Amino acid sequence: MKKLAVTTLMLAGLLGSSIAAFGQEYGRARDVVARAQDDLRRAADFTATKEKERDRYRDVQRKLSEFDRDLSRGHFDKGKLDGAIDEMKEVVKNNTLESHDRDALASDLADLRTLRDAR
Repeated sequence: MKKLAVTTLMLAGLLGSSIAAFGQEYGRARDVVARAQDDLRRAADFTATKEKERDRYRDVQRKLSEFDRDLSRGHFDKGKLDGAIDEMKEVVKNNTLESHDRDALASDLADLRTLRDAR
């Protein structure tokens, strides 16, 4: 009986540490997504008059939001992250950006790629 209790406690401890590690991993991923979304909002304020550019911002924000929603539910959807990365590349490549916004978005893009590759 004591052996069963000890085994149960050990398993509970391992499960608890696994859940904590899982939460930390996805917490960092969600931080990267939140920073990218903030940088996109800031950059969008610069060129809010061009419809095509607004569409690109909206598309990448939607993809990041969908990816983040899945993360909050414990699911890392690589396909959604790939879509967000592709959309962000379009923003960096084709939108009119101030230099500091371009640098911030390029850094976010690199961080999103690292997040994807580390998975």
